[in-house]
Amino acid sequence: MDLFTTDLISPMLALVFVLLAGFTSFFSAAFGAGGGLMLLVVMASFMPMTLVVPIHGLVQLGSNINRLLLSFKHIDKSMFIYFTLGGAAGAVLSSFIVSNIQFDVMKLVAGVFVIYILWGKTPLLHSRSILWRLAGGFATTFISMFIGASGPLVGSCLHMSNYSKMRFTATFSSIMSTQHLFKAGIYGVVGFSFWQWLPLVGAMVFSGAIGTWLGIRLLNHIPTDKFKCIFKYILTLLALQLAWQGFKSLCN
Repeated sequence: MDLFTTDLISPMLALVFVLLAGFTSFFSAAFGAGGGLMLLVVMASFMPMTLVVPIHGLVQLGSNINRLLLSFKHIDKSMFIYFTLGGAAGAVLSSFIVSNIQFDVMKLVAGVFVIYILWGKTPLLHSRSILWRLAGGFATTFISMFIGASGPLVGSCLHMSNYSKMRFTATFSSIMSTQHLFKAGIYGVVGFSFWQWLPLVGAMVFSGAIGTWLGIRLLNHIPTDKFKCIFKYILTLLALQLAWQGFKSLCN
């Protein structure tokens, strides 16, 4: 199948995606991250990754902007700036190979990386160093071009900074917004036709905005320690699922 052509999905499946966008946005807003990967896993069960990645990116762009607007004053501006600078370089590099990469195998790389950051030995570079932030932005943006949901990657990097829940949510949302914006630009340049998917994307973004509003309200009532614990275990489970999908693709 050509990389950028396919038949439109059925109305019933479109409705499922719209409802799921609301639920996963609620989940991300309430627990910090993870909703984007949930949405990706479901969409990838019905559509090829070559279509899921750019469409999912547009939906997540809307979702993260909504979450950012509700938590903007809590952003770690330094983290955002350096992650974005590194991310811009990663996006440019990805544009040269995006049409040839094995998308499904990249899931294994991302899953292993998340698990290592959460449970392995802490990297020697301090999370507040400029080099670490530039490298984190470069790596996560580059990988996001091929696996779709880089949320666990960014989340695992930010987890090392021991943010409060609102500061984490704001900084995470700002970084993810720029990464998905980079993704939309790169896929547009290499020829992906977004226009036929805009009605579905618009409906999913609207549903996600409602979910985000409800999730932010719940976030204010979750104790910080419980938030961090829930977030860590949720990321681990999602990373294991992602790695398993990548491993199966590698074996086939």
